[in-house]
Order: sequence, then C-alpha cells, then structure tokens
Amino acid sequence: MKTAIYPGSFDPITNGHLDVLKTSAGIFDKVIIAVAKNSEKNAFLTIDERIKLIKESTADIKNVEVDAFDGLTIEYARKKDAEILIRGLRAVSDFEYEMQLSQTNSALAPDIQTVFLITKPEYNFISSSTVREILQNNGDISKFVPAPVFRYLSNR
Repeated sequence: MKTAIYPGSFDPITNGHLDVLKTSAGIFDKVIIAVAKNSEKNAFLTIDERIKLIKESTADIKNVEVDAFDGLTIEYARKKDAEILIRGLRAVSDFEYEMQLSQTNSALAPDIQTVFLITKPEYNFISSSTVREILQNNGDISKFVPAPVFRYLSNR
C-alpha cells in the first residue's frame, strides 16, 4: 500500500489544495494531509480549525486522512511509513523553492520520494495568503475555497 503525505500549513485550505489532493488520492492508496504546526508563522486559523475545515472539505474522499505534525516533514513521513511526499505547484515560480526542498528531503531520506503535482489552470493563482488578504478586505472568497471553509470564514 502506497502512502503519501501532503504537507502544508493549509491556512486556510483552498480549491487549489483540493485539486492537488484529489489527484493524489487517485494515484496513491492513502493520502495524509499533514497540517504543519509552525510556531514561526503567525497563523490565521488555529490547528484545530484547519483540521476541522479540511476534514469537512474532504469528507467525500475516502482514502484521505487529516493529521497535524511539528518538526521535520521527512521525520513525520517516516513515522507514518510514507514513501511519497506530495508538493503542489501553481506556477513556474514555485518550482525553484520546491526543488530545493525536495533535494534537501532526498538528502535526509533517499527512500522517500517527492512527487510534484500541478494544479489546474483555474487554480494556479490561488494561495492561502491571497485568500486571507481578500477576506481581510471584505472581498468574496467563495470561488477560491471549499464551501465549508467559505461558510466558516463568512461567519467568523
């Protein structure tokens, strides 16, 4: 059974994230969305809020689990017996950073591979930070996030 980890902050999860996740779920037996607890970042949503919203947004995808972790992604992948790390790419500009991250992970754990998945064109401009900025300026984020996220953030 091939297990993949899809790590990220998902603050909040977007339709672009879901696009990458759905593709991943069609390729791998199990995909774990691993929400990073990053104390360096000033989070918009708490870990518990993000996990709840991701679970609601992915309820129809049967081979997906949601979890949180801190520390190195590669160590988390080892704990979960995962062979694959999923990284989503929106644009060419993402690739350089993601390639460096992949090469670092490969040096730390050559047995764990990174797979890059490209979002559909209609999602390649969406990022969590863009969604937060639109929301904080009273803009409409309904096109950019799953319905549970839209409902939750509209009532927050």
